[in-house]
Amino acid sequence: MIAKLQCVVLDCADPVGLSRFYRALLGGVVNRPDPRWSLDDNWATLHTEGLVLAFQRMENHRPPRWSDPARPQQFHLDLEVADLDRAQEEVLALGASLLDESDEQRSWRVFADPAGHPFCLVRH
Repeated sequence: MIAKLQCVVLDCADPVGLSRFYRALLGGVVNRPDPRWSLDDNWATLHTEGLVLAFQRMENHRPPRWSDPARPQQFHLDLEVADLDRAQEEVLALGASLLDESDEQRSWRVFADPAGHPFCLVRH
């Protein structure tokens, strides 16, 4: 092993706002003091159980556009849920957008967070 993953960083226009969206989705603590990062208007963190997400202000942020190769997603998060329908209602109420519901037989659905980053809810 060469390295250990410290965090996943998402570019966005509103770091604190996006960190609060993911806190409502995943739990955790927004902007917990951590000697690895300084916190300011351009950087926010979310410490969850076993993972740190960081949110970095990017002026003129251009979110990915589902499924447009000119503005690709580049990466996405897969988030496990017990009840896909209930989880969908909850993330939509938080400000997510449904990108791809597909059919009822599939075990996942694709959403975008308020900054446009795709993520999947995956039935456990």
